[in-house]
Amino acid sequence: MRFVVINTEFIRLQDVLKLCNLVETGGEAKERIQDGEALVNGQLCTQRGKKLRPGDIVFFDGHEIGLKYAD
Repeated sequence: MRFVVINTEFIRLQDVLKLCNLVETGGEAKERIQDGEALVNGQLCTQRGKKLRPGDIVFFDGHEIGLKYAD
């Protein structure tokens, strides 16, 4: 599992995908999320603006991404 470290209260799903280089643009993220390609905590998520917090896990395109706060 890959981890994304955040310094804010939350990060949006589309931003996680861009940060991890799993999509090239926000438009691509929007389309793929709305097409049902993303799971958050094991459940289908079609909201590109879904707020993710540490402890959440994203499954996308064969990748598993966990979120955590900076130490």
